[in-house]
Amino acid sequence: MITARAFAGKHYAVLGLARSGLATVEALLASGAKVTAWDDKEEARERLSLSASGERVGERGSAPEFPSPSPLRGSPSPLKGRGLEIADFTSADLTQFDSIVVTPGLPLNRHPIARRAADAGVEIIGDIELFARARPELAPHKVVGITGTNGKSTTTALVHHILKTAGVPATMGGNIGLPILAQDPLPEGGVYVLELSSYQIDLTRDLRPDIAVLLNITPDHLDRYKNFNAYAASKSNLLGMAAAGTAIIGTSDETCLSIARWRQRDGSHEIVQLFDPYFPEQQDWPALQGPHNAQNAAAANSVCGRLGLSWQQIEQGLRTYPGLPHRMERAREMDGILFVNDSKATNAEAAAPALAAYPKVRWIVGGQAKAETLGDTANHLNHVVKAYTIGEAGPMFARLLREQGVDVEECETLENAVNRAAADSQAGDTVLLSPASASFDQFRDFEARGDRFRELVEGL
Repeated sequence: MITARAFAGKHYAVLGLARSGLATVEALLASGAKVTAWDDKEEARERLSLSASGERVGERGSAPEFPSPSPLRGSPSPLKGRGLEIADFTSADLTQFDSIVVTPGLPLNRHPIARRAADAGVEIIGDIELFARARPELAPHKVVGITGTNGKSTTTALVHHILKTAGVPATMGGNIGLPILAQDPLPEGGVYVLELSSYQIDLTRDLRPDIAVLLNITPDHLDRYKNFNAYAASKSNLLGMAAAGTAIIGTSDETCLSIARWRQRDGSHEIVQLFDPYFPEQQDWPALQGPHNAQNAAAANSVCGRLGLSWQQIEQGLRTYPGLPHRMERAREMDGILFVNDSKATNAEAAAPALAAYPKVRWIVGGQAKAETLGDTANHLNHVVKAYTIGEAGPMFARLLREQGVDVEECETLENAVNRAAADSQAGDTVLLSPASASFDQFRDFEARGDRFRELVEGL
């Protein structure tokens, strides 16, 4: 794990004990800090307790026992003298803490901890900011920060893959893979490639990436921001942190163009703009089809070139990149019919690139919609042979698509949609799950939805 002497002797509060929260607690304790941790979910607190006591979940037949309550509300649990207690500190005196570290999923625009911390004069940060503060103690390295409404996971994984293929020590983290503090420090010359959501950027001040990438900005997560401009400002803050480095900006939307113009006037660091990239070699990159992946590849090419790689090294990585699960993932090819799992496309802007990538699409669409519009998918409906709607938003999508002259079958469930699309398909067709919606009406998350799609396709 990544530790730092800078954390020693300080008292941190950690709110939220999912994967990044657990990694944060472990890294802080290993650095010699005192930690008070809390999660409203009892099972999350129990996981931490068992982890800190050296046990695995399931090794005990009953929940761990805690000492008697302290002045903090809840069940404090100092464990093995490591400086950890598990207690609900949110209503306590927050001035006892040096920092409050929260999970990016915590809605600070609504959670009372934000106001209480501000009143107490205590900063709220995230695990990426802790990584930033640990950087001076790491071996000489580079950091690449990548954000954008869509494409940031693919671009992050692609940069990481190209670097690894070229023999450069590299790891990826942030909003993808293992939490960054849970990873082993890289040797000298290593590159940390971080996918950063707007939530993570909001909790970070001092990252100072050597290269910052802003791919695109389209409406999303507006429940967490006052308006679209506030969301865009959050994304662009990553570029501001790269004051002495390079900012790579995709220019596929007017918002990014405006940010590029503003950053150019600022003149504090190199600005690279990506204008409608074209690669004749793209046909040889099986996991990177479609115009959106041309832009992802252009961003990765720009990053890796500035890190010293040759085009030959970069192109080898582009050619061998395997893709990510649930992101235009080729699930199966059967009788000339391609089945593609793009369950990660949880909004219309994310689904549009998949529609653009395949000429004859049988489109499985629907779920828990984020907007009552076809968005960018409306620009690619000429690729849709037929749509198969599912979930809560199925009737809405059926209505909108029929208004555009698209043949629609209302299927309600994913099982029905897969079976009917497969029965209708001919050689050359692509059965595409790209729902343009969240999954929570019928599935735990988009991964569960994509896994179910793969199971159904394998069973055909």
